[in-house]
Amino acid sequence: MLGFNPTVSRLMNGQEVMIRTEDGAQVAATVWAAAQPRAVVLIQPAVAVTQRLYRQFAQFLAAHGLTAVTYDYRGTGRSRPASLVDYSADMLDWATKDALAVNEWAREHFQGQALLAVGHSLGGHAVGLTLASNLQAAMLIASHAGVSATIRGAWERARVRFVMRILAPVACRIFGYMPNKRLGLGEDVPAGVMLQWARWTRMPGYFFDDPSVAAADRFAAVAIPLAAIGFTDDRWANPTAIELLVRHFTGTHVERWTVAPKDEGLAAIGHFGFFRLGPDSELWNRACSWLISQVGGEVVGEGI
Repeated sequence: MLGFNPTVSRLMNGQEVMIRTEDGAQVAATVWAAAQPRAVVLIQPAVAVTQRLYRQFAQFLAAHGLTAVTYDYRGTGRSRPASLVDYSADMLDWATKDALAVNEWAREHFQGQALLAVGHSLGGHAVGLTLASNLQAAMLIASHAGVSATIRGAWERARVRFVMRILAPVACRIFGYMPNKRLGLGEDVPAGVMLQWARWTRMPGYFFDDPSVAAADRFAAVAIPLAAIGFTDDRWANPTAIELLVRHFTGTHVERWTVAPKDEGLAAIGHFGFFRLGPDSELWNRACSWLISQVGGEVVGEGI
């Protein structure tokens, strides 16, 4: 199943690896190795972004004793094939098969070390759907049920509905994939991903209303400690949308952190800004401290 098999001692900071999923897809990952690791953190990406967004945060974790692994879902970033036209993948492939392959790869190559996760948006969904049984704790960043009706602001809500209900089906039919780069919407994604996501956004309970996912049962089985971080200026992952997701973690306690940009001395953070805050951020330090506390370790490095 795993396409790369070095010993742990050969994994170096910034080393790129290829991981094969059980259905034969290739997932490109990068290891950000701590000198004296206390645990390993899997950074689960959001939709239509690549692992580049998470590089600085991963390096920050590594500097404080947490080896980090970033990766690109199949069909995106370094995991993108030569052509996305009619490339077969959907959002469940990302949140289950790809996430599980990276998780199992990390368990094999970092034996004896605790596994943690930081899930950004969709990456938090993967914790509930797939990963929790193999993790010691997880932090969800701007993770929410992406129901279009919950989006704040009439203009933003209308824009998202236009993209999901009109633009995406037409563009995917014409191009054979969702050309987000041409449209200024982020990274290109496979058509199956975009169309499945669009269908879920129309459901009042998001994928919890899709019987083929069995999401409620999967989330209810999660028993690890969780922290969910939301931002007051995030129009998508607002408190209502976050609660629609995290309320299904009925088998564990979820710490809820609500952060205002002014707390970080910023005008805005939004849906993606957490990963751009930088190493001097009090919130990055607090998040790192929480992760380390979940493995019973003392904080190492500077700035916490």
